[in-house]
Amino acid sequence: MKVVFMGTPDFAVPTLEKLIEEGHTVNLVVTQPDRVKGRGGKVAFSPVKECALKYDIPVFQPDKIKEVGCIEELKKYDFDVIVVVAFGQILPKEVLDMPKYGCINVHSSLLPAYRGAAPIQWTILRGETMTGVTTMYMDEGLDTGDIILQETTPIDEKDTGGSLHDRLAVMGADLLAKTLVMLEEGSATRTKQDDAKSNYVGMLSKEMGDIDFTKSAVQIDRLVRGLSPWPSAFTYIDDKLIKIWDVTVIEDDKQDVRPGTVTYVDKNEFHVKAGQGSLIINEVQLQGKKRMLTDAFLRGFTLKEGDFLGKKDE
Repeated sequence: MKVVFMGTPDFAVPTLEKLIEEGHTVNLVVTQPDRVKGRGGKVAFSPVKECALKYDIPVFQPDKIKEVGCIEELKKYDFDVIVVVAFGQILPKEVLDMPKYGCINVHSSLLPAYRGAAPIQWTILRGETMTGVTTMYMDEGLDTGDIILQETTPIDEKDTGGSLHDRLAVMGADLLAKTLVMLEEGSATRTKQDDAKSNYVGMLSKEMGDIDFTKSAVQIDRLVRGLSPWPSAFTYIDDKLIKIWDVTVIEDDKQDVRPGTVTYVDKNEFHVKAGQGSLIINEVQLQGKKRMLTDAFLRGFTLKEGDFLGKKDE
């Protein structure tokens, strides 16, 4: 097939590479404009742009794809289908109607659940045990188009936003390859989404990572895993920010201990009381330091039972 590919972040790269590997002709890659990144003001390309340049594919970076000039630019290219993976802009009807086979989206949830931003992380935050990827015909709504194919995967108890992201990115690439074969054969089906079962999830923010130890240990574990690697879960110790990268949930009988209190310390680990249950802290990163396992942290930081995690005025 002749393809226009639209995508921006790391999640989209395996699908672009799969298209090339499968022998499709990618005539254009459309991605978000370059961004200034870091204190040095260095211009950063999107991961999709970097991939496109590696394969000498033309790149188009519109500020707003719905503008007339952008639509006219797309008309210069020959394509049968537009493949969209985490592009970051809503496509107007004129673009949706351009390709012979339509605009096909790879979405990182089992639609209609988890429409919108950050579905991968939200499935962990909300304690789901199963997720997956969906290919669908795009329409003018946000993740509302007819479903073509879906594939599921269990969410492991130690899965993080990062590990699930990487697994679903590969699954999405493979599912898109199957979808294009079905489109060419004329065997692709349409399944309307049940809007009554839909939910929309918002973008992640750094503020979300501030651990509330009055919540249950299970909820805090989901927060730590769901927000890894970004924006990450954190708390404070002696007014210094400390990121928490890995925890283990344990039961306890400490009903009269204030949540956030350190209840056990040895040379290898420490425990913190939660609203229900406790947490073994396995991996941390103190402000200004490298990420490290707890035993290494405790060799350079004195912690004792009764110490409190959180802001002192909490």
